[in-house]
Amino acid sequence: MRRASIRRTCAALAAVTSLALAVTACGGTTKNDVKNDGGAAASSAGKADPNAATKKGLTVGFLPKQVNNPYFTSADNGGKKALEALGEKYKEVGPSSATDTSGQVSYVNTLTQQQVNAMAVSAQDPGALCTALKQAMKNGIKVVTYDSDTKPDCRNAFVSQASAEDLGRTEVQLLAKQIGYKGEIAILSAAQTATNQNTWIDFMKQELKDPKYKDIKLVKVAYGNDDAQASFQQTQGLLQQYPNLKGIISPTTVGIKAAAQYLSGSKYKGKVKLSGLGTPNDMRKYVKNGTVDAFELWDPAKLGELAAHTAVALSSGQITGKEGETFKAGDMGTYTIGKDGVINLGKPTVFDAKNIDQFNF
Repeated sequence: MRRASIRRTCAALAAVTSLALAVTACGGTTKNDVKNDGGAAASSAGKADPNAATKKGLTVGFLPKQVNNPYFTSADNGGKKALEALGEKYKEVGPSSATDTSGQVSYVNTLTQQQVNAMAVSAQDPGALCTALKQAMKNGIKVVTYDSDTKPDCRNAFVSQASAEDLGRTEVQLLAKQIGYKGEIAILSAAQTATNQNTWIDFMKQELKDPKYKDIKLVKVAYGNDDAQASFQQTQGLLQQYPNLKGIISPTTVGIKAAAQYLSGSKYKGKVKLSGLGTPNDMRKYVKNGTVDAFELWDPAKLGELAAHTAVALSSGQITGKEGETFKAGDMGTYTIGKDGVINLGKPTVFDAKNIDQFNF
C-alpha cells in the first residue's frame, strides 16, 4: 500500500477540517502493509512471562499524527480509558498538523527525556521516526505503533486496524446482504494505481467466487481518483451505463461520500444500495435520510484501547512482541501477536442507523 498510494487515496479530503479526519482514518497502515525489515525489535529482547503481574503506575504517552483531530481524540480516549482502568497514567502529546513529521520526532524525544514507560505512536512516515524510536527503546521504553506503522525494527509491536483481506471480504458480505445476494454491482475505487485499493478489490473478487454470490455480477470497477467531483461523476456514469445496477461498493472515504451525495438527490435513492469504507461523521446524514443502510470502518476507540493494553503488557514483561505470544486485553479478550510484531484489532466495525450516533470521527 504504502505512503504514496495512501496519500492519494485520501488526498481529496485534506482541504477541509472535517474531512481531514478521513485522511487520517484511511491513511493508516493495515496488517498486510507491514514489510519485513528484519522483524520486530522486541523479538530478541528477552523472554516473555505471560503469567507476570501487570505493573501499576506505568506512564504511557500517546503520540497521534495530529492532536485535536476527532479520529485521534476518539482513539486516544480509548487508550486513556483502558490505562485508567488498569491503574496506569496516561498522557497525550503531538503536533497540530497531520503532516508535521519533524514535530513528531521532537515529541518522541520529549517522551524519551521524560522517561515514560511506554509510548503509543501513529507514525507520520514509516522511516522518519526510526532513529528517535530506537533511541527510546535503548532507554528501556516500550514502543507500540497504532493506526500507522513504522519499520518493524523501530518498535516493539504494531496494532493494526484490520487486515486487507478482512476489509475486502466484509465489504462484499455487507453489500450482498443489502441487495439480497442478487443483481449487478460495481466498485467505485480511488486511483487505478492505489495499491491498498487494488489489494482490497482483489479480495472482493475472491469473495465473489463463493457459490453463495452466484447471482451477483460485478459489472465494472470505476475510478474516482479520490476526488469528490470525479467520484460524484463516476457514480452518475455507472448508473447511466448500468440502469439495472443494484449496488455500489466504494472502499474509499472520499468515494463513498461522493456516491452518497449523488444517490441522495437522485431517483436511485434507497433503490441502489451503497456500502464501503466511510467515517460516521461523513455518512451520518446519508444513513439517516435512507440513502445508505450500512457501511464500515474500524472503531478508533477500540484501536486506542488495544494499543494501551499492548503497551502495558510489554512494560509488564508479559509479551516481548514476538510472533505467537498471547496477552489479555481486558474485556476485549485475548490477542495473539502475528508476524513482524503485528496485532490485528479484528474485523471492521459496521455503522448503521442503530449505532452511528455513538461515534464522533
